[in-house]
Amino acid sequence: MGCSCLLGLCQYETTKLVRIQSLRLGSLKWALNGTILAFICVMLIWNRRYQQLELVVSSVTAKVKGVSEVSLPGQGGFVWDTVDLSPSSQDRNSFFVVTNLMVTRGQRQGRCAEVPFRGRECRSNKDCERGLWETQSHGIQTGSCVKFDVLKKTCEVSAWCPVEAKNRPPRPALLATAENFTVLIKNNIRFPAFNYIRRNILPWMNEAYLKSCDRKRDPLCPIFRLGDMVREAGENFKELAVEGGVIGLQIKWDCDLDRFTHRCLPVYSFRRLDERESNKTLYPGLNYRFARYREVNGAEERTLYKAFGIRFDVMVFGQAGRFSFIQLVLYIGSTLSYYALTTLFLDWLIDTRCYSSEVGQRYSETKVEALQDTPKCVLCVSFVDEEALRLVKRPRKRSLQESKPLTVSPCLLQEDLGHLSAVVSLLQSDSSDPEILPLSDDTKPPGPCAPPPAWCNCSRCSAAPVHTEALCCRASRGPCLASSTAFERIVLKRSVLEARLLYNDPLSGAAQRSVRELRHCAYDQYMAWRIGAPPLTRIPSSHAAASSPYKSSFPTPMDATAASGQSEPRRGGTTATTTNRLSNQSRRPHG
Repeated sequence: MGCSCLLGLCQYETTKLVRIQSLRLGSLKWALNGTILAFICVMLIWNRRYQQLELVVSSVTAKVKGVSEVSLPGQGGFVWDTVDLSPSSQDRNSFFVVTNLMVTRGQRQGRCAEVPFRGRECRSNKDCERGLWETQSHGIQTGSCVKFDVLKKTCEVSAWCPVEAKNRPPRPALLATAENFTVLIKNNIRFPAFNYIRRNILPWMNEAYLKSCDRKRDPLCPIFRLGDMVREAGENFKELAVEGGVIGLQIKWDCDLDRFTHRCLPVYSFRRLDERESNKTLYPGLNYRFARYREVNGAEERTLYKAFGIRFDVMVFGQAGRFSFIQLVLYIGSTLSYYALTTLFLDWLIDTRCYSSEVGQRYSETKVEALQDTPKCVLCVSFVDEEALRLVKRPRKRSLQESKPLTVSPCLLQEDLGHLSAVVSLLQSDSSDPEILPLSDDTKPPGPCAPPPAWCNCSRCSAAPVHTEALCCRASRGPCLASSTAFERIVLKRSVLEARLLYNDPLSGAAQRSVRELRHCAYDQYMAWRIGAPPLTRIPSSHAAASSPYKSSFPTPMDATAASGQSEPRRGGTTATTTNRLSNQSRRPHG
């Protein structure tokens, strides 16, 4: 079981095209392809995927305006303007507006009792440590335990006295009227790749427009009322003003810089950024402290303010696009793979037999074909001065004469070759026939016109164009096989070759044989003589010239002449080679 699983992993699959003539499948295919095409076009236009995109670079400034009157308990009324209510209006991309106050007046440097928070009460001086300072302390302990009021005693501290005693802001907020304040947002943007500059105060907006614009009527107005900003964020200004919070002002720039569809306008939106429910978080809201100093009777005195308020963070994001041919080509190329969904769906429909069980089975059998790896190709080489066959790989960069054998096998001559016995009988009965298959058109031996190559041992071979033909008939020095009488009688004698063809196909008659038929028969005759029974030995006379398996398998003994279209056997270099496809079921190679 384990071995079969491992063999199952060692497979390679390739695509095979199968066409099914079906109106339903064809209509479904084109319907799916049309849907995919429509989706691609909609996404191309909707998301402007044909454009080169660039992110925005921006800067923001804010200018708050408003005046409010504050009535502090026991202190009367005070008028607070923009300087008091928005002290940090020049912060980067944000501004702060005070909405509530806790005031501690008349503080001077001295010693006083600490506020009795949890764990800070004392009974004697032993409970107080001189020089100790804690995170929640208002000063440094002096080591004395003093009365805070009638019931409680706390450690004395050296601090601004009296210390701030309240820890909860007043409700309702003292500066709730700040919701009527307005803020002018100035936003400058730039797209570096396109060298494009823009601001939210558009060119057609003049001073008269800015004095009278209202965002309820014009969403492009850059002047905002604080109460409207909080309301659009889904909050109540009076509740938010008690402890403060953080509101985000989002400015989105989605610009199309093409000539005919040019558009580049800001879109404003608001949302709360901090925790909404103060009872579920520690240190809710937003506050900070500041002091105002003065000199009274030669002593420095200050008024401490703990200010609660709303911070508005301006966040700018967006992009600009301009037509780009490269982006269009990339988008089209990336979306072509969507058409594979049609093939996957139809294959699933057919394979799961939802369409037709008979069609699905035939489709699977036609499309999926299991193949084994291509068997190794070897050559059978026979030398006249050796009794065995050499099995070698097909040579790549060296002569076949010099290739090292993979293995050595005995010749197959021990098999009963009926046609060879008939040839021998013919030779014994009729040995006076001098007719020999012509070597070439002029019937003259070519003769060596140049020194034989280095791999030749019979001195009769000529240079071979390919490594497979670079092979001599002998493994050692000696006479050429083509010079023997037996070679002429068995391989080249016309009557013998005609008898062999008649032996293979007795009903072919005694018609005149073509040189092509005789040449291929000579291939087969030589193989049977030197190696044994080759594969596919029976060659009908009517198909010998067209289907002989030895035209390309034995180029060395019978070289083909490409110029004439026909070829004749040649003398010299007569060792035969044959290509044999070895399979896993083969027990031994066949020549």
